[in-house]
Amino acid sequence: MEKNNPKYLNQGIHVISSIFTIEKGIIKVLLIKRSNEPYYGKWALVGGALYNDEEIKDGALREIKEKSGIENIDLNLCNVFGKINRSPIMRMVGISYLGVVDIDKVNILRKTRKTDNANWFPITEIPNLAYDHNEILDDAIIHLKELIMRTNILKSLFPNYFTLPELKKVYESILGINLDRRNFRKKLLTQNIIEPTTKQIKFEGKKPAIAYKFK
Repeated sequence: MEKNNPKYLNQGIHVISSIFTIEKGIIKVLLIKRSNEPYYGKWALVGGALYNDEEIKDGALREIKEKSGIENIDLNLCNVFGKINRSPIMRMVGISYLGVVDIDKVNILRKTRKTDNANWFPITEIPNLAYDHNEILDDAIIHLKELIMRTNILKSLFPNYFTLPELKKVYESILGINLDRRNFRKKLLTQNIIEPTTKQIKFEGKKPAIAYKFK
């Protein structure tokens, strides 16, 4: 690398996070309304520019805390977005993450120094977002669908116990399909994602069923 080469100048990194939750069986993502340029007044995913003295993931966590108030969230790396003109200010490479939170256990900031509002949007009702955030969100949804079938990423929604019908309802909301109950149970047990317990609990007023937990 030639340090003085002008082609290395005026470049930066965006860290952008798609934060998902489930509310009444509907999958939603957190959006913030920008209060500065560029894209003043536009909704966007939670994110911002990376400082040159912090690790990439630390920058994503900082932006989430500053612009939404959410802390202690597990993030999964999704993708890199590098179109030259994705920012009108300068060359900004976008690095995207996703996370899942329990909507009943977080209090989001509605307004911050750089945002005018924040709210949860169903993924089927997403407006035209700032930058290339629609593309980034679409990609994050694909990653989320892949992750729920091979990891315990939904553990934050079910930190203790749950029934299979309860968990199946969430999976169907995210995947957008109906799942066969027996195949669903077999797949998650085979993948070593969940395990049965000795407890029994009710779901939606039905008779008690075996309680499971994430590994």
